[in-house]
Amino acid sequence: MTVQTLAIIVLLVSFFVMIFLRFPIAYAVGLSSVLCMLVQGQALTDVCRLMVKGISSFSLMAVPFFITMGVLMGSGGISEKLIALADACVGWMRGGMAMVNIVASYFFGGISGSASADTASIGSIMIPMMVDQGYGADFSTAVTITSSCEGLLVPPSHNMVIYATTAGGISVGSLFLAGYLPGALLAIVLMIGSYIISVKRNYPKGDPFSIKAFVKQLGTSIWALAAVVIVVFTATESAAIAVIYSLLVSVFVYKGLDWKGVWHALDECVNTLSIVLILIATSAVFGNCLTMLHVPDLAATAITDLTDNPYIIALLIDLILLVLGMIMDMAPIILIATPILLPIATSIGIDPIQFGIIVVLNCGIGLLTPPVGSVLFIGSAVAKRPMEKVVKATLPFYLCMFIALLLLTYIPDISLAIPKLLGGYVSPIANPLGPVFIH
Repeated sequence: MTVQTLAIIVLLVSFFVMIFLRFPIAYAVGLSSVLCMLVQGQALTDVCRLMVKGISSFSLMAVPFFITMGVLMGSGGISEKLIALADACVGWMRGGMAMVNIVASYFFGGISGSASADTASIGSIMIPMMVDQGYGADFSTAVTITSSCEGLLVPPSHNMVIYATTAGGISVGSLFLAGYLPGALLAIVLMIGSYIISVKRNYPKGDPFSIKAFVKQLGTSIWALAAVVIVVFTATESAAIAVIYSLLVSVFVYKGLDWKGVWHALDECVNTLSIVLILIATSAVFGNCLTMLHVPDLAATAITDLTDNPYIIALLIDLILLVLGMIMDMAPIILIATPILLPIATSIGIDPIQFGIIVVLNCGIGLLTPPVGSVLFIGSAVAKRPMEKVVKATLPFYLCMFIALLLLTYIPDISLAIPKLLGGYVSPIANPLGPVFIH
């Protein structure tokens, strides 16, 4: 057995053993990398050098700003206003409260960029409200947790910044623009699924649509919705501006936060940021080990040996990401899987921007699946429902999300149309995968 083969075995086996032993993910990534480097005879001083290099990125400056923005606006009392606006838009439909939940998640996702924050904030309001109006508690929870994944696609998602940094040379602005249509597509397929279930179970309708009520609620919520204009700046500038904007709106406009609440929100931001940054730092060492051992090339060869059909390879990539999502959290998957799978994806005609959207949605589905689905756990806790019953109620929505995933995988224009039209994005892929493409 060669040293390279032994190092690969040590790296991957030790990593997955620690994952199944419930080690904190950052420790699992870091320790497996150290063991791999010891097998190869590398100096352990390289660990510190690679960790520092991993977080020494200008683009990563946007991450703490966007996390701070999400916490400030999530704590600033704007959830109720966004729910009221969503109710004015779609509450008149059969199963209107489910539709309101989904649309409100789209609005709120553009502010928080976090599925967990969306579930905790909107779920604590919407789930009791839906139950009071006759909706099943498990159905209400399922709608809440699945619609929260829209926030991962709609800017400003700090996970997209992490992907852009990991992929190298990807425009964060183009990636942000690419998220709007996929987020809307996910909302639409979830609304269709909710409508079918609502008709079957005869869930109630809301009040008839009123232009006057819609305009009134739009005027109230305009300050929160105005946050979407941040994508006209570069990512780091927009993140800094977003923090100032969210602070002013939360404290002085909506008055949902006082200065004591602001300090509490900043404390929460530091806790979240520390987790994200240590993951990025240790994953930089892990990624270096993968590259030095040529694991991406070996993985590409293994997949292409199975089939040379690009559509089947694309499906295999989705399945790999879905399986990883069941055992790992979102940021580690992005940091570890991107260097391995991105070259395979581009080789079969998937644009790097499109692949970023695919990775984020795959990871979002993983957040809803046991055994480590954090959003599933939060939704069950908020609703006070057993996790197994929530999973059963979520099964039809898993199907909806998988349909959306396939559409995003095989139709590049869903992700690339807006970046091309508004951002001037030029795809590096000469022969794109899929039946539709704008040149």
